[in-house]
Amino acid sequence: MNAFLLAAAESGAEEKFDPSQEFELPAWVPIHIGPLDMSINKAVVYLWIAAVLTMLIGILLMRWRVGVSPDRRQTIGEQIYDVAQTQIAEQGLPTRAIGRWFPYVASLLLFIWTINMLGFIPLPITGETFELGGLELPVWGIYAATSSISVTLALALMTFVFTHIEGVRNNGPVGYFKSWIPDVPKVMLPLLVPLEILGQFMRLISLSVRLFANMLAGHMLILTFIGLIFVLESIFLAVVAVPAATIFYLFEVVIVVSIQAFIFAALSAIYIGSAIEPEH
Repeated sequence: MNAFLLAAAESGAEEKFDPSQEFELPAWVPIHIGPLDMSINKAVVYLWIAAVLTMLIGILLMRWRVGVSPDRRQTIGEQIYDVAQTQIAEQGLPTRAIGRWFPYVASLLLFIWTINMLGFIPLPITGETFELGGLELPVWGIYAATSSISVTLALALMTFVFTHIEGVRNNGPVGYFKSWIPDVPKVMLPLLVPLEILGQFMRLISLSVRLFANMLAGHMLILTFIGLIFVLESIFLAVVAVPAATIFYLFEVVIVVSIQAFIFAALSAIYIGSAIEPEH
């Protein structure tokens, strides 16, 4: 989210303001393997940074110098662990599956929280530069990788695949797919069976779109409020636009970031748990 920084740097430049341009992902390093586009872009770099930070947070809070008398750092780590275990794993997974799938849902919780939070920290990796005193300097901006549907769809696809693998592994292919069929008169099966199959794929769509839409909407609102100052070329508008953007920013950082991470991890646990024990 760097349109307002570029506008400030390019004084007098008149450009059409389009917030959606901030979410375009041009390839920085083109990589094409057949029909697959594996190019490195801004979202990929953010994913790399988030992955490293997630591992560091987990190690520092939950693995490094853990003692019987916890300090503030260890207390925070224990609170995160407790939320992941009692509020997510134990609520969504059957008891016998917690040992296997707790690491996955806990990692999802921490990784999605980290990458969401990273999206509100200005970083000089926008892929754009501005000139200052004859020097080409990188533009600092904020960008949420989870505002890209390809990122959230990839995360949801992991849960989707693991769900059906566990369903088949625990119930057998026949028993698992029979659990999709509701107990209704046979005459209704030709109508309901396709709907049940469609419902399984709708889980994939809803899981990815929920996270994507919330993060995209939040960044779009902040960008739009700030961008209006430059579009309308009125400094007086800043009296309204800046506080409004700040309120949305704080709302996203304090509430939305954590809630969306929790919901994604909790639904993943529920989907996997319901596949392991369909009768529940």
